[in-house]
Amino acid sequence: MRDLGAGFGHLLNGQRWVARHGKQYGFGLLPGLITLVLYAAALVALALWGDDAVTWATPFADGWPSPWLGLFRGFLTVVLFALALLLAVLTFTAVTLLVGQPFYENLSETVDRDVSPDGTAPESGLPLHRELWISARDSLRILLRAALWGVLLFALGFLPFVGQTVVPVIGFFVTGFFLTEELTAVALQRRGVELRERLTLLRSRKLLVWGFGTPLGLAFLVPFVAVFLMPGAVAGATLLARDLLGEEITDEGDEPENPGDPEGQQVTGP
Repeated sequence: MRDLGAGFGHLLNGQRWVARHGKQYGFGLLPGLITLVLYAAALVALALWGDDAVTWATPFADGWPSPWLGLFRGFLTVVLFALALLLAVLTFTAVTLLVGQPFYENLSETVDRDVSPDGTAPESGLPLHRELWISARDSLRILLRAALWGVLLFALGFLPFVGQTVVPVIGFFVTGFFLTEELTAVALQRRGVELRERLTLLRSRKLLVWGFGTPLGLAFLVPFVAVFLMPGAVAGATLLARDLLGEEITDEGDEPENPGDPEGQQVTGP
């Protein structure tokens, strides 16, 4: 249970870090805002024309008597929107990270330098286009895994009682795991850790991962919250990645930046 608290601690410390580094936070907001606009437009379009899409996809039901036709297509429309919303939650992080790769890469490196005892950060040495390709490829693989879980949990949701109690809880933990994988990928990919190794690493400390990702996944369900939490989530995931790899984390990152103090210590007087 200690790891559960440690994971949540990394999430909070990441938010604290960006709160103390306003410039990094400001740049980190841009990719989330762009992605939010794109997703909002897609969901609004689905809400407006989802019923037409269901009608087009179910011509076999045209001759059904009332009220069965309305109930059937209404149910499918609700299911379609619910699946789209779940997919949006699961993919928002991946798409935002892809859109904001340079921003979040820089943010993660800055966090690494700030909390590293020697003030250095691992670098991938890869060109940007190569990093974008690896990120997109790995995100697609994770999305397919998450989609399989989503289909399974959706099917189990029809089970009496269990589907309305146990399955949603499992769903939040699954979402938390995949969110954490996407976010830690920024720091771990820079260290040359491949997807298969990352998954093995995360599975070895599930409580740590759930402590970080599950409350974040719950927060992401609130409209617009994901945009404002993303920079801190990337910072916290960098701390979590260091924890997973056994790298030391100093307390220097908790101090405000002071350009006039080359030693990184807070100046309290003249």
